[in-house]
Amino acid sequence: MSREMPPLPMPDSFTPGADTARAFRNALGRFATGVTVITCDSAQGPLGITANSFASVSLDPPLVLWSPAKASKRFDAFTKAKHFAIHIMSDAQSDICSGFTKDGSAFSGYDWHACDKGVPLISHCLSRFECTLDAVHDAGDHAIVLGRVTRVSTQSGKPLMFYSGKFGGFLEA
Repeated sequence: MSREMPPLPMPDSFTPGADTARAFRNALGRFATGVTVITCDSAQGPLGITANSFASVSLDPPLVLWSPAKASKRFDAFTKAKHFAIHIMSDAQSDICSGFTKDGSAFSGYDWHACDKGVPLISHCLSRFECTLDAVHDAGDHAIVLGRVTRVSTQSGKPLMFYSGKFGGFLEA
């Protein structure tokens, strides 16, 4: 005969709020994600940003999303871009990701070209989704950018991962 046990309390439980913002961010960082670089053409020229907020949405129609922070200096350029590309980065591309966390124009020294829409396309990533802007939705201190995928490029390799504020690799179980 089995009996239900009450759930064990987690050692660090809290209610999200202004006084626990850092703890909340740290808790979210416990979810390992892949790493992407999103690119677009802008009035200032080619622009990129590193993000881990990428997700697939729909196969039919082909839709993906990502979520830029409103506090980012690049927010307006990305939420207004009619075309953009999302690059899923390989474990050999952490330097590119680090570059775009600091500087939106960090293309120097990286293998890339502009597509016919002017969007910078980074080479040697695991997958690349060329997108047309479908919608932008308000989401607190971020926005949800929904893109309709118009072209996909892909190749084999190992993914770059992000966990607890650090880049790393993936080990198979």
